[in-house]
Amino acid sequence: MQALVVIDVQKDFCPEGALAVPGGEAIVQGINSLMAEVDAVILTQDWHPAGHSSFASSHPGRAPYEVIEMPYGPQVLWPDHCIQGSLGAQFHGTLQAERADLILRKGYNPAIDSYSAFFENDHETPTGLEGYLRSRGIDRLLMVGLATDFCVAYSALDGARLGFDVEVREDLCRAIDLDGSLAQARAHMREAGVVLA
Repeated sequence: MQALVVIDVQKDFCPEGALAVPGGEAIVQGINSLMAEVDAVILTQDWHPAGHSSFASSHPGRAPYEVIEMPYGPQVLWPDHCIQGSLGAQFHGTLQAERADLILRKGYNPAIDSYSAFFENDHETPTGLEGYLRSRGIDRLLMVGLATDFCVAYSALDGARLGFDVEVREDLCRAIDLDGSLAQARAHMREAGVVLA
């Protein structure tokens, strides 16, 4: 069985959002079309409390996109985004969210970020997605969404590491590309056996 995993297609990652990914809205129609072709649809939703530790505003003197060391490793500091209950945290208005079998919220722990749909950024604390997929008998994952070089790539790498067959539809993803992060993410995904289609 195959699931479509739609990563963080939220207003804050689309044009005029707090952390806009260039072209983020352009992928929505294609994602909606894919929903009818899979056995399950899973949406992930970045869901940060105000004052989250990954926000540059939580670190006086620091600017967005600087990298700091956290107890779990390097952390990019982001503009405040996808705050719980905010307009920016909502799914893009034309995404057919009502077709989701599961909506998984991540990044709600104030002390640690969560790029991956499977684990927080310590690479140990699970989100529960693996158990859900196994209980449904799903072994193939088709991943799309925002952003290719962060949440999509981390999710794809973790999915492959857990033994799922993972394909990333690059035409239905968009990247931030922070200092070459896209090329690096693509290389890591290929090395891990993720199919880039």
